[in-house]
Amino acid sequence: MTALPTLKQFQYLVALSEELNFTRAAESCFVTQSTLSAGLKELENILGAQLVERDRQNVFLSVLGRQVTDRARSILTETQDLVTLAAASAEPMTGYLRLGVIPTIAPFLLPQSLKLLRTRYPKLRIGLREDTTARLLQRIGNGQLDFALIALPFDTGNFLVETVFDEELWLVGCKGDPEVKAKGMNHLPSTSDRLLLLEEGHCLRDQTLYACAAKNQNSLSGIEATSLLTMVQMIESGMGIGLIPDMAIRAGLTDSPELLVRALTKPRPKRTIALIARRSTSRLAEMHTLVDIARDANAVKKHKPKR
Repeated sequence: MTALPTLKQFQYLVALSEELNFTRAAESCFVTQSTLSAGLKELENILGAQLVERDRQNVFLSVLGRQVTDRARSILTETQDLVTLAAASAEPMTGYLRLGVIPTIAPFLLPQSLKLLRTRYPKLRIGLREDTTARLLQRIGNGQLDFALIALPFDTGNFLVETVFDEELWLVGCKGDPEVKAKGMNHLPSTSDRLLLLEEGHCLRDQTLYACAAKNQNSLSGIEATSLLTMVQMIESGMGIGLIPDMAIRAGLTDSPELLVRALTKPRPKRTIALIARRSTSRLAEMHTLVDIARDANAVKKHKPKR
């Protein structure tokens, strides 16, 4: 019988592709460098082709090496899903679950969600990763995360998507600001050079541009915020206006006597909160449970801001 590669060899190859350094790749696999090198050499012998190119300073993957790495990563991910499926069949919502969340959701929805999870499923351990949408989706595809809580619209490719809820985006500005002073505004001032955006990588940036029909993908004000907290502080200082999600407002982010929160007339701008997973995931039941948890957390009554 022809010898077949092992999962351990695939793990070594994927680690090397990520680190491009034998020492760091070995450390990430918790083996010695000689063990990793021997495993990769054996993999090359089994496949009858060179996968790794190296000189005194650099490590590269050959063209075939990159192709094999992609296949190896997929095999490792599906194997992990298989193991998870077996564990979940014995007792759902136990063990370890890896969840990614974008920064414009994490501080506002996670606290109540985690509280509900601890109460209802005390045997479940959660590993959290806060990052931008594109990076979270990449981690799901690589098998580094089980689920990601993101905001749509966003191109989710071939991932499994389950809608959690929709939430409105509110216009926020300083008191006396003519662009937020009047109630019942019909539209966002898309030509305003004072419209503040989050920096590149945040999906709320694109959702704001979409809501105001702005064709220019750069910040109209020339200033970009690194977080919602920073944006609100910039608005409070009179630097501009911005769209803030409802969950952030209900959490008290705009509770300043210097700020006004205004709703635009219908159809009001909104974003859709969604939970993302691989289509091959074995944790569908847990996915549905997490969606219910997030909905319940969002439904918890919070104080209403002054508008």
